[in-house]
Amino acid sequence: MGQLEGKVCVITGGAGSIGMAAARLFVGEGAKVMLVDRDTPARGGATAALPAARSAFIAADVSSADDTRRYVAATVERWGAIDVLFSNAGNRGVIRPLAEYPDEVFDSVIAVHVRGAFLACKYGIPAMNDGGSVIITSSVAGMRGDPGVVGYITAKHAQIGLMRAVAKEAAPRRIRVNTLHPGPVDNGFQRELERDLSGVLKRDAGQFFDGLIPLGRHAHVDEVARAALFLASDQSSFTTASTLMVDGGMHV
Repeated sequence: MGQLEGKVCVITGGAGSIGMAAARLFVGEGAKVMLVDRDTPARGGATAALPAARSAFIAADVSSADDTRRYVAATVERWGAIDVLFSNAGNRGVIRPLAEYPDEVFDSVIAVHVRGAFLACKYGIPAMNDGGSVIITSSVAGMRGDPGVVGYITAKHAQIGLMRAVAKEAAPRRIRVNTLHPGPVDNGFQRELERDLSGVLKRDAGQFFDGLIPLGRHAHVDEVARAALFLASDQSSFTTASTLMVDGGMHV
């Protein structure tokens, strides 16, 4: 029997590499998974490995309360109460000095990361079974302060505060709430960021990040997905209000 046998899971940011890696792993462990994203994950056959009986996709803007209620309701209607709520949607903003950072970009980053996670908890937790798990994807950026990425840094710190407050409220129902903190990951999201940062640093940003990571490399998406599985499963039955680092030691 798999670690998530019969569990109902929601994954926002489901079209991204971490979302899809988690979906494949969760389904392989017996879960039913609702993927939520603004972009369809079917592009390029990304969902081909997911059995239709145990996976579905719904397009939604995670910063919209109406869309959040809709994806929660669609999941419950299809499979019943939710066991795992994985708030994983994100956007990266831009790399600019504070005085040049666009107001609208800052608002967009906060809307997706912070408001998106808040709405997922607000509308998702009432639809969850007792004893479930909420996972919010933060970042090593939630433990650091770096110049030029004020929107992303602020959002990732704010998610930790949200997690800690919600963990206290959800504890009487034995619902665990934790944040997941990847460092640089070998995926498209990170490569786009590093392309922009390379121009600022005047050197290869990927190599720059590897030099900051004690283990000396970027994470693989499957490594992040396995950490998410730990938080989703009963293996983490006494873990709540915690920050799980998957960053190769970059935060220390």
